[in-house]
Amino acid sequence: MIRYGLIGAGMMGQEHIRNIALLDGATVSAVADPDEGMRKASAGLSGARAFADPEEMIAADLCDVFLIAAPNDLHAGIVQRLLATDKPILVEKPLATTTADCRDLLSQAQGRVAPIWVAMEYRYMPPIQRLLQAVAGEEMGAPRMVSIREHRFPFLPKVNDWNRFNARTGGTLVEKCCHFWDLMRLLLQSDPIRVYASAGVDVNHRDERYAGGIPDIIDNAYVVVDFANGTRGMLDLCMFAEGSYWQESVAVTGPNARCEAFIPGPARFAPDGQPREAEFVTSIRALKQEVREVIHTPEALLIAGDHHGSTFFQHQRFCDLVRTGKGRPEVSLEDGYWSVLVGEAAEESARSGHAIDLQARGI
Repeated sequence: MIRYGLIGAGMMGQEHIRNIALLDGATVSAVADPDEGMRKASAGLSGARAFADPEEMIAADLCDVFLIAAPNDLHAGIVQRLLATDKPILVEKPLATTTADCRDLLSQAQGRVAPIWVAMEYRYMPPIQRLLQAVAGEEMGAPRMVSIREHRFPFLPKVNDWNRFNARTGGTLVEKCCHFWDLMRLLLQSDPIRVYASAGVDVNHRDERYAGGIPDIIDNAYVVVDFANGTRGMLDLCMFAEGSYWQESVAVTGPNARCEAFIPGPARFAPDGQPREAEFVTSIRALKQEVREVIHTPEALLIAGDHHGSTFFQHQRFCDLVRTGKGRPEVSLEDGYWSVLVGEAAEESARSGHAIDLQARGI
């Protein structure tokens, strides 16, 4: 039995709890969160022992692995604290809110034996796994372009409204979109060299006021990323597009074919409250035709979280690594760093109006 210690028991922490409960041989034995309501809710879901202070949870020695799902700006400090333990760590995205903090973590983790895995759930969505399979095959040819569209609902309310401010999230293009930079890099098998973004704060949260000030998070953007191998990616993001039939689509185009994964939003936000299956389309250039597939995800997994079953599949892979002690994390600290790097550059580009040349900065 793998016993998880959860640090951060809010909305995403509770999604992790529901998915861990579906695993064989895993349980959440301890949760830590300073917010009493979230702490009680998570303890009620899991039957775990609850702590207000993570230090008390660590000292109690009730867990075999640590899972960090606290607000973004706390990730770096918590990871630094847990590096002193000899236990595996799964840290939610983004790894940190700045590349400087990511580099510090990379340096401090050198030589550590116990694995650190960055939670990039989107990699493990069944339609994205199907897309990765297609890219690895021969039908498409070497991929040249990745196009990602996410049209969805605004950011949800969080405890103390922490997700309304760039200072705490890293900005929308870090907080939300680190998933997409990670997918681009994975699909194209290359590192980014240049980032250009056009973005704005046009619709969401404009009339909201908090003790921390006026929300400043981006709610729509176009971002273009150039890669070292000559390929490129593009993101079309809209955070005020409730009701879109597909929340995300991820398309990869090669010389022979174009493959696209279509992913619905969470069932709880659907008009009828019912989960829907994803779809996958292959457009074959020579035949001038397309082949459409339904990508099945068990309904229990669609209901357990907002990420189309990926949280469950990610935990399966993480637990396999912990049990066997063999191999490396599939999503490394380096992967986490690159995803923050592109998001940070995109935020800077959106503010300045200039493309950000990563190579010129020695990256």
